Amino acid sequence: MRIDGLAKLTLLDYPEHLACTLFFAGCDFRCPFCHNASLVTHPKKEPAFKEEDILAFLKKRQGTLEGVCITGGEASLQPDLIPFIEKVKALGFLVKLDTNGYHPDVLRTLYQKHLLDYVAMDIKNSLPLYEKTAGLSGLDLSKITDSVALIRTSDIPYEFRTTVVRELHTKDSFLQIGDWLHGSSRYYLQAFKDSDDLIGGPFTGYEKETLLNFITLLKPHFEEIGLRGMD
Repeated sequence: MRIDGLAKLTLLDYPEHLACTLFFAGCDFRCPFCHNASLVTHPKKEPAFKEEDILAFLKKRQGTLEGVCITGGEASLQPDLIPFIEKVKALGFLVKLDTNGYHPDVLRTLYQKHLLDYVAMDIKNSLPLYEKTAGLSGLDLSKITDSVALIRTSDIPYEFRTTVVRELHTKDSFLQIGDWLHGSSRYYLQAFKDSDDLIGGPFTGYEKETLLNFITLLKPHFEEIGLRGMD
């Protein structure tokens, strides 16, 4: 397991639940605006945490924490992810998975085993711009659309979200995303902020007014829509 980070307490990562967040190193995408570049491209030789250490931490937090957020990098790359989540669930915790959606087979198994309580999938861009935004040529878009379909048809709460970068996202790309995801329950725009740990760039974010205009444009397509990361 490549657990390279632990946030012991979060009030934001898991909607309406007190949780901790686990960061898994490695990713098969190379989004140039990724704010965790070192976690994606240069993970440490040895993981920061052993699985048994994390499970011991969780045992001590039983009755205090409600959930565990699993994020990355891309956690679905981890070969032991499913048995690890089984152990987390056995301790009584809710599990939220953040994913890029490129491994629908893993997602399908997690659903079949009833191991997920919330799923957040990053929507990088409209499908014609997906390769550019994910920083990966030869992208198999059917994997992305399969994951979207799995998430939308499950009975597990979910959200789709897009980090909005001025150099990559336009009104037209959001019109296409709206048509693609029409009828989904939750969609959030996330304001881009330069972490000084990017894969590419330079990149800039839009001003709040423009982001709110995008949200107005998208409102007819979603049951719930909002903006994150903008003061």
